[in-house]
Amino acid sequence: MKIVILERDSVGQDVSVECLGKLGEVTAYSNTAAGEVGERVRDAEIIIANKSPLNGETLKDAAGVKLICEFATGYDNVDLEYCRSRGIKVANVVNYSTAAVAQHTFALCFYILEKLNHYDHYVKSGEYAAQSRFSNFDLPFTELDGKTWGIIGMGNIGRKVAQIAEAFGCRVIFYSASGKSSCTEYERVEWDTLLAESDFLSIHCPLSDRTRNLIDLNALKKMKETAILINVARGPVVDDGALYTALTENLIAGAGLDVTGTEPMKDSNPLSRITDSNKLIITPHLAWASIEARRRVVEETYRNIEAFCRGEERNVVNMS
Repeated sequence: MKIVILERDSVGQDVSVECLGKLGEVTAYSNTAAGEVGERVRDAEIIIANKSPLNGETLKDAAGVKLICEFATGYDNVDLEYCRSRGIKVANVVNYSTAAVAQHTFALCFYILEKLNHYDHYVKSGEYAAQSRFSNFDLPFTELDGKTWGIIGMGNIGRKVAQIAEAFGCRVIFYSASGKSSCTEYERVEWDTLLAESDFLSIHCPLSDRTRNLIDLNALKKMKETAILINVARGPVVDDGALYTALTENLIAGAGLDVTGTEPMKDSNPLSRITDSNKLIITPHLAWASIEARRRVVEETYRNIEAFCRGEERNVVNMS
Protein backbone atom coordinates (compact mmCIF):
# COMPACT_ATOMS: atom_id res chain seq x y z
CA MET A 1 0.00 0.00 0.00
CA LYS A 2 1.24 3.49 -0.84
CA ILE A 3 0.78 5.67 2.23
CA VAL A 4 1.18 9.45 2.08
CA ILE A 5 1.45 11.48 5.29
CA LEU A 6 0.64 15.08 4.43
CA GLU A 7 1.42 16.67 7.81
CA ARG A 8 4.00 14.57 9.57
CA ASP A 9 4.99 17.48 11.86
CA SER A 10 1.45 17.65 13.24
CA VAL A 11 2.41 14.87 15.68
CA GLY A 12 5.86 16.32 16.40
CA GLN A 13 9.31 15.15 15.42
CA ASP A 14 9.79 13.73 18.92
CA VAL A 15 7.12 11.11 18.16
CA SER A 16 8.03 8.30 15.76
CA VAL A 17 5.84 7.29 12.83
CA GLU A 18 8.13 4.43 11.77
CA CYS A 19 5.51 1.82 12.70
CA LEU A 20 3.49 2.90 9.65
CA GLY A 21 6.28 1.60 7.44
CA LYS A 22 5.25 -1.93 8.40
CA LEU A 23 2.00 -1.41 6.51
CA GLY A 24 3.29 -0.09 3.23
CA GLU A 25 5.50 2.33 1.35
CA VAL A 26 5.39 5.61 3.26
CA THR A 27 6.03 9.09 1.88
CA ALA A 28 5.96 11.74 4.57
CA TYR A 29 5.82 15.52 4.18
CA SER A 30 6.53 17.81 7.10
CA ASN A 31 3.59 20.01 6.16
CA THR A 32 1.39 20.46 3.11
CA ALA A 33 -0.22 23.65 1.87
CA ALA A 34 -3.66 23.43 0.27
CA GLY A 35 -2.24 23.96 -3.21
CA GLU A 36 0.21 21.09 -2.80
CA VAL A 37 -2.27 18.39 -1.78
CA GLY A 38 -3.38 17.25 -5.24
CA GLU A 39 0.10 16.51 -6.55
CA ARG A 40 1.26 14.81 -3.35
CA VAL A 41 -1.66 12.38 -3.13
CA ARG A 42 -1.83 11.55 -6.83
CA ASP A 43 -0.45 8.02 -6.39
CA ALA A 44 -1.60 7.41 -2.82
CA GLU A 45 -3.79 4.52 -1.71
CA ILE A 46 -3.94 5.70 1.90
CA ILE A 47 -3.73 9.35 2.93
CA ILE A 48 -2.94 10.47 6.47
CA ALA A 49 -3.82 14.10 7.17
CA ASN A 50 -4.83 16.53 9.87
CA LYS A 51 -5.82 19.91 8.42
CA SER A 52 -5.06 19.54 4.70
CA PRO A 53 -8.24 19.89 2.59
CA LEU A 54 -9.35 16.60 1.06
CA ASN A 55 -12.19 17.18 -1.37
CA GLY A 56 -13.22 16.91 -4.99
CA GLU A 57 -10.59 19.39 -6.10
CA THR A 58 -7.62 17.94 -4.21
CA LEU A 59 -8.56 14.27 -4.75
CA LYS A 60 -9.75 14.39 -8.37
CA ASP A 61 -6.50 12.96 -9.76
CA ALA A 62 -5.94 10.48 -6.92
CA ALA A 63 -7.68 7.54 -8.54
CA GLY A 64 -6.23 4.91 -6.21
CA VAL A 65 -7.20 6.38 -2.83
CA LYS A 66 -9.08 3.89 -0.69
CA LEU A 67 -8.70 5.27 2.82
CA ILE A 68 -8.18 8.64 4.48
CA CYS A 69 -6.92 8.59 8.06
CA GLU A 70 -6.95 11.58 10.36
CA PHE A 71 -4.16 12.24 12.84
CA ALA A 72 -7.05 13.73 14.83
CA THR A 73 -10.59 13.29 16.08
CA GLY A 74 -12.01 16.04 13.88
CA TYR A 75 -12.52 15.49 10.17
CA ASP A 76 -13.95 18.80 9.00
CA ASN A 77 -11.10 19.06 6.47
CA VAL A 78 -12.63 16.12 4.56
CA ASP A 79 -15.57 16.35 2.15
CA LEU A 80 -17.44 13.29 3.39
CA GLU A 81 -20.08 13.40 0.68
CA TYR A 82 -17.44 13.39 -2.04
CA CYS A 83 -15.58 10.52 -0.37
CA ARG A 84 -18.79 8.52 -0.11
CA SER A 85 -19.43 9.03 -3.82
CA ARG A 86 -15.96 7.64 -4.52
CA GLY A 87 -16.14 4.79 -2.01
CA ILE A 88 -13.26 6.28 0.00
CA LYS A 89 -13.38 5.37 3.70
CA VAL A 90 -12.51 7.98 6.32
CA ALA A 91 -11.18 6.99 9.76
CA ASN A 92 -10.39 9.19 12.73
CA VAL A 93 -8.97 8.65 16.22
CA VAL A 94 -11.43 9.09 19.07
CA ASN A 95 -10.60 9.88 22.69
CA TYR A 96 -6.81 9.98 22.28
CA SER A 97 -6.46 13.49 23.73
CA THR A 98 -9.21 13.52 26.36
CA ALA A 99 -6.87 13.46 29.37
CA ALA A 100 -4.57 16.11 27.87
CA VAL A 101 -7.35 18.54 26.93
CA ALA A 102 -9.09 18.18 30.29
CA GLN A 103 -5.78 18.81 32.05
CA HIS A 104 -5.14 21.94 29.98
CA THR A 105 -8.66 23.20 30.67
CA PHE A 106 -7.80 23.47 34.35
CA ALA A 107 -4.30 24.79 33.67
CA LEU A 108 -5.88 27.74 31.85
CA CYS A 109 -8.48 28.16 34.57
CA PHE A 110 -6.01 28.30 37.43
CA TYR A 111 -3.65 30.64 35.59
CA ILE A 112 -6.43 33.23 35.37
CA LEU A 113 -8.27 32.40 38.59
CA GLU A 114 -5.25 32.55 40.90
CA LYS A 115 -3.51 35.42 39.06
CA LEU A 116 -0.42 33.24 38.67
CA ASN A 117 1.28 35.57 36.19
CA HIS A 118 1.01 38.44 38.68
CA TYR A 119 2.33 36.46 41.63
CA ASP A 120 5.16 34.83 39.68
CA HIS A 121 6.29 38.28 38.53
CA TYR A 122 5.94 39.61 42.07
CA VAL A 123 8.42 37.06 43.36
CA LYS A 124 10.87 37.18 40.44
CA SER A 125 10.93 40.99 40.35
CA GLY A 126 12.35 41.06 43.88
CA GLU A 127 9.28 42.68 45.41
CA TYR A 128 8.60 39.64 47.59
CA ALA A 129 12.16 39.51 48.90
CA ALA A 130 11.97 43.23 49.72
CA GLN A 131 8.83 43.01 51.86
CA SER A 132 8.76 42.32 55.56
CA ARG A 133 5.64 40.14 55.76
CA PHE A 134 5.61 36.43 54.88
CA SER A 135 2.80 36.58 52.33
CA ASN A 136 1.22 38.72 49.62
CA PHE A 137 -2.28 38.43 48.18
CA ASP A 138 -2.97 41.88 46.78
CA LEU A 139 -5.02 40.46 43.89
CA PRO A 140 -7.85 38.40 45.44
CA PHE A 141 -8.78 34.97 44.11
CA THR A 142 -11.48 32.44 44.92
CA GLU A 143 -11.87 28.69 45.29
CA LEU A 144 -13.54 26.27 42.88
CA ASP A 145 -15.25 24.59 45.80
CA GLY A 146 -18.91 25.58 45.93
CA LYS A 147 -18.89 27.26 42.51
CA THR A 148 -20.79 26.29 39.34
CA TRP A 149 -18.85 24.88 36.41
CA GLY A 150 -20.72 25.11 33.11
CA ILE A 151 -19.86 22.96 30.09
CA ILE A 152 -20.76 23.34 26.43
CA GLY A 153 -20.51 19.92 24.81
CA MET A 154 -20.75 16.85 27.03
CA GLY A 155 -18.72 14.38 24.97
CA ASN A 156 -15.67 12.48 26.20
CA ILE A 157 -13.73 15.62 27.06
CA GLY A 158 -16.72 17.40 28.57
CA ARG A 159 -17.41 14.41 30.83
CA LYS A 160 -13.76 14.25 31.94
CA VAL A 161 -13.80 17.96 32.77
CA ALA A 162 -17.07 17.46 34.66
CA GLN A 163 -15.51 14.69 36.76
CA ILE A 164 -12.52 16.86 37.65
CA ALA A 165 -14.68 19.90 38.41
CA GLU A 166 -16.83 17.76 40.67
CA ALA A 167 -13.73 16.53 42.48
CA PHE A 168 -12.89 20.18 43.20
CA GLY A 169 -16.33 20.63 44.73
CA CYS A 170 -18.11 22.29 41.83
CA ARG A 171 -21.72 21.92 40.87
CA VAL A 172 -21.66 20.91 37.19
CA ILE A 173 -24.23 22.01 34.62
CA PHE A 174 -24.12 21.65 30.84
CA TYR A 175 -25.71 22.76 27.62
CA SER A 176 -26.09 20.40 24.67
CA ALA A 177 -25.01 22.32 21.58
CA SER A 178 -26.43 19.63 19.30
CA GLY A 179 -29.56 19.13 21.37
CA LYS A 180 -28.93 15.39 21.23
CA SER A 181 -26.88 14.71 24.35
CA SER A 182 -27.58 11.43 26.11
CA CYS A 183 -25.73 12.48 29.26
CA THR A 184 -27.79 11.94 32.41
CA GLU A 185 -25.01 12.12 35.02
CA TYR A 186 -25.03 15.91 35.11
CA GLU A 187 -27.67 18.62 35.09
CA ARG A 188 -28.63 19.74 31.60
CA VAL A 189 -29.82 23.35 31.40
CA GLU A 190 -31.08 25.85 28.87
CA TRP A 191 -28.66 28.26 27.20
CA ASP A 192 -29.53 31.36 29.20
CA THR A 193 -29.37 29.39 32.47
CA LEU A 194 -25.89 28.12 31.60
CA LEU A 195 -24.66 31.66 30.92
CA ALA A 196 -26.26 33.21 34.00
CA GLU A 197 -25.21 30.56 36.53
CA SER A 198 -21.71 29.49 35.44
CA ASP A 199 -18.76 30.78 37.43
CA PHE A 200 -16.54 28.91 35.00
CA LEU A 201 -17.66 28.08 31.47
CA SER A 202 -15.60 25.68 29.36
CA ILE A 203 -16.20 24.84 25.71
CA HIS A 204 -15.77 21.28 24.42
CA CYS A 205 -18.15 21.09 21.45
CA PRO A 206 -17.37 20.57 17.74
CA LEU A 207 -17.54 23.46 15.31
CA SER A 208 -20.74 23.44 13.28
CA ASP A 209 -23.30 25.84 11.91
CA ARG A 210 -25.02 25.63 15.30
CA THR A 211 -21.90 26.49 17.30
CA ARG A 212 -20.10 29.05 15.12
CA ASN A 213 -20.01 32.33 17.10
CA LEU A 214 -22.14 30.66 19.79
CA ILE A 215 -20.33 32.85 22.31
CA ASP A 216 -21.14 36.28 20.92
CA LEU A 217 -21.46 39.62 22.67
CA ASN A 218 -25.06 38.93 23.61
CA ALA A 219 -24.02 35.69 25.33
CA LEU A 220 -21.09 37.34 27.10
CA LYS A 221 -23.35 40.06 28.47
CA LYS A 222 -25.48 37.36 30.12
CA MET A 223 -22.51 35.90 32.01
CA LYS A 224 -21.40 36.86 35.50
CA GLU A 225 -18.87 39.68 35.75
CA THR A 226 -16.77 37.28 37.85
CA ALA A 227 -16.95 34.43 35.32
CA ILE A 228 -14.01 32.85 33.52
CA LEU A 229 -14.46 31.54 29.97
CA ILE A 230 -12.28 28.69 28.68
CA ASN A 231 -12.17 27.54 25.05
CA VAL A 232 -10.23 24.38 24.24
CA ALA A 233 -12.55 23.31 21.40
CA ARG A 234 -12.56 25.31 18.15
CA GLY A 235 -11.74 29.00 17.87
CA PRO A 236 -14.76 30.14 15.82
CA VAL A 237 -17.15 28.97 18.55
CA VAL A 238 -16.20 32.27 20.20
CA ASP A 239 -16.48 35.62 18.46
CA ASP A 240 -13.00 37.05 19.11
CA GLY A 241 -14.15 40.64 18.67
CA ALA A 242 -16.97 40.15 21.14
CA LEU A 243 -14.61 38.56 23.65
CA TYR A 244 -12.24 41.51 23.29
CA THR A 245 -15.11 43.83 24.16
CA ALA A 246 -16.17 41.66 27.09
CA LEU A 247 -12.66 41.60 28.56
CA THR A 248 -11.83 45.26 28.02
CA GLU A 249 -15.20 46.39 29.40
CA ASN A 250 -15.06 43.92 32.31
CA LEU A 251 -18.21 42.06 31.30
CA ILE A 252 -16.42 38.89 32.46
CA ALA A 253 -13.37 38.43 34.68
CA GLY A 254 -11.10 36.58 32.30
CA ALA A 255 -10.59 34.00 29.57
CA GLY A 256 -8.27 31.12 28.84
CA LEU A 257 -8.00 30.17 25.17
CA ASP A 258 -6.15 27.39 23.40
CA VAL A 259 -7.81 28.28 20.10
CA THR A 260 -8.72 31.46 18.23
CA GLY A 261 -10.80 32.34 15.19
CA THR A 262 -7.87 31.85 12.81
CA GLU A 263 -4.81 29.70 13.41
CA PRO A 264 -2.14 30.77 13.72
CA MET A 265 -3.63 33.83 15.36
CA LYS A 266 -3.25 36.95 13.22
CA ASP A 267 -1.93 40.30 14.41
CA SER A 268 -5.23 41.78 13.27
CA ASN A 269 -7.10 39.76 15.89
CA PRO A 270 -8.26 42.27 18.53
CA LEU A 271 -7.35 39.79 21.29
CA SER A 272 -3.68 40.31 20.40
CA ARG A 273 -4.01 43.83 21.85
CA ILE A 274 -4.78 42.52 25.34
CA THR A 275 -1.46 42.28 27.16
CA ASP A 276 -2.85 41.77 30.67
CA SER A 277 -2.12 38.10 31.35
CA ASN A 278 -4.18 38.24 34.54
CA LYS A 279 -7.22 38.68 32.29
CA LEU A 280 -6.34 36.63 29.21
CA ILE A 281 -4.06 33.71 28.46
CA ILE A 282 -3.76 32.25 24.96
CA THR A 283 -1.84 29.07 24.16
CA PRO A 284 -1.07 27.95 20.57
CA HIS A 285 -3.56 25.07 20.11
CA LEU A 286 -1.54 22.67 22.23
CA ALA A 287 -4.13 21.34 24.67
CA TRP A 288 -4.29 18.03 22.79
CA ALA A 289 -0.54 17.67 22.36
CA SER A 290 0.87 15.85 25.36
CA ILE A 291 3.57 13.35 24.42
CA GLU A 292 1.25 10.52 25.40
CA ALA A 293 -1.59 11.84 23.25
CA ARG A 294 0.60 12.31 20.19
CA ARG A 295 2.01 8.80 20.53
CA ARG A 296 -1.52 7.50 20.96
CA VAL A 297 -2.81 9.14 17.79
CA VAL A 298 -0.04 7.52 15.73
CA GLU A 299 -0.60 4.12 17.32
CA GLU A 300 -4.35 4.31 16.76
CA THR A 301 -3.87 5.40 13.14
CA TYR A 302 -1.63 2.37 12.66
CA ARG A 303 -4.38 0.14 14.04
CA ASN A 304 -6.97 1.80 11.79
CA ILE A 305 -4.89 1.07 8.69
CA GLU A 306 -4.02 -2.44 9.87
CA ALA A 307 -7.72 -3.20 10.32
CA PHE A 308 -8.54 -1.74 6.90
CA CYS A 309 -5.94 -4.00 5.28
CA ARG A 310 -7.70 -6.97 6.91
CA GLY A 311 -11.02 -5.85 5.45
CA GLU A 312 -12.32 -4.47 8.75
CA GLU A 313 -13.77 -1.04 9.46
CA ARG A 314 -12.17 0.45 12.56
CA ASN A 315 -13.06 4.01 13.63
CA VAL A 316 -14.55 4.61 10.19
CA VAL A 317 -16.67 7.75 10.13
CA ASN A 318 -20.36 7.29 9.39
CA MET A 319 -20.86 9.07 6.07
CA SER A 320 -24.52 8.15 5.52
